[in-house]
Amino acid sequence: MDNSKNKNTEALSKITKDRSRTNVLQVYEQNLIAYLVQRVPQWMTSDMLTGIGFVGSLITSLSFFLAAFFDREWLLLGILGFAVNWYGDSLDGRLAYYRNKPRKWYGFTLDFIVDWMTNILIGIGFIVYVDGVWEILGFGFVVLYGWAMMIAVLRYKIINKYSIDSSKIGPTEVRFIISGILILEVIFPGSIVYCGILVCLVLLVFDIRDFLHLLKVADQRDKEEKLAKEQQEATENKN
Repeated sequence: MDNSKNKNTEALSKITKDRSRTNVLQVYEQNLIAYLVQRVPQWMTSDMLTGIGFVGSLITSLSFFLAAFFDREWLLLGILGFAVNWYGDSLDGRLAYYRNKPRKWYGFTLDFIVDWMTNILIGIGFIVYVDGVWEILGFGFVVLYGWAMMIAVLRYKIINKYSIDSSKIGPTEVRFIISGILILEVIFPGSIVYCGILVCLVLLVFDIRDFLHLLKVADQRDKEEKLAKEQQEATENKN
């Protein structure tokens, strides 16, 4: 029992050392990831897990198409897609760190592009499912979630700290929220439009808040770098 606990603690330490998380489910999620990375078959690589995560995105997007052309109950397939996506997307980089084989910049680049493609796939699926003017909500989701992704990358550049969360909301919470929306749509047809409006408004508020905060941080860094440069020049002139 103690040996198993020590292994989980060691795994948790490895998978969290390069990333800051603030999302609501962080403790449960990271403990689950620590448990799962120890049980990934040795023949499975991080790239394979990234591929699995992308397949999950395709499943979710497919669920919208099937619901649009056949029966809305196919939307429930999207929940399975999100589960598959979470497994691959959450474990790919963490597995590399657990096995002490991280490829920081390769993994960062691949993960970002695949996440962006996932965002687009979900937006397209939504556009296909809904009718008329409400299709714009799918476009809005892609733009606003993409804005959040750009803020995460800029934050990494400015403060050298990578965080994929916006306050208490991260990708996992977003998966849960959209899964809940899919269930509601199956039970109450048409509710997906109202939920889509709410999600876009919340994303807009979060994006603006995070953008303004990042601007302040960036301005502070500019001031600190300017002061450091002036002090260096003063020291050089004095010498």
